[in-house]
Amino acid sequence: MTHFERWLETTSSTNNVSLDEIATYKNGLAMQKFEPENDADSLPVLKIRELNQGFTDSSSNRARTDIDKSVKVYDGDVIFSWSGTLLVDIWTGGPAGLNQHLFKVTSDAYPKWFYYMWTRYHLRQFQQIAAGKATTMGHIKRGDLKAANVIIPTDSEFVQLETLLKPVVDAYIENGVEIKSLQTIRDQLLQKLLG
Repeated sequence: MTHFERWLETTSSTNNVSLDEIATYKNGLAMQKFEPENDADSLPVLKIRELNQGFTDSSSNRARTDIDKSVKVYDGDVIFSWSGTLLVDIWTGGPAGLNQHLFKVTSDAYPKWFYYMWTRYHLRQFQQIAAGKATTMGHIKRGDLKAANVIIPTDSEFVQLETLLKPVVDAYIENGVEIKSLQTIRDQLLQKLLG
C-alpha cells in the first residue's frame, strides 16, 4: 500500500474539495490544424500512443512551434488521457505539442506530487465511467472531474506527505529523463556503427 493510500485511511482532515479545484486540466488541440512547413522548425505531437509508449518517435505527427505555450509539453508535466485509453503519467519524453483527448495537469496552489496522486487515485473510477459509455471511444467529461472528491491534508499531514512523496515523484522524473538521454546516445552510436 502506498503512503498516499495509507494517509487516506488515517487522515483526520474534513476539508473536501473537487479534483478540478486543486489543478487545471488543460485540453490539447487538434494538432493536425497546426502542421509545420518543415520538420526542422517543429515539435513532435504527443498523442495517446506516445503517452502509452513514453516517448515520441519518427512516426509521431509534427506541429508548429508557435502553438500556445499552454499546450506545449515538457519533461515533468503531468499528462492525463481522458478519452480512449485512460491513463495518467508524468511525461519524460522531451518537448512536444499536446494533442486533443489529453489534459496537461498543472496547479498554482498545490505541488505536482499532490495533484498527480489524486488524479491517479481517481483513474480507476474514471476508467469505469468511460467503459460505461456506449461509444467506440469511452471518455470522461469535465463534470466527472468536478464530482471527484479530494481531501486536503491538515498542515502536519501535508508536511509528512511532502517529505515522503515529493522525492519519489522527483526521482521518477529524473530517471525518466536519464533513460531517454541514454536511449538517444545508444541510437546515435548504433547509427554510427551501422552507417
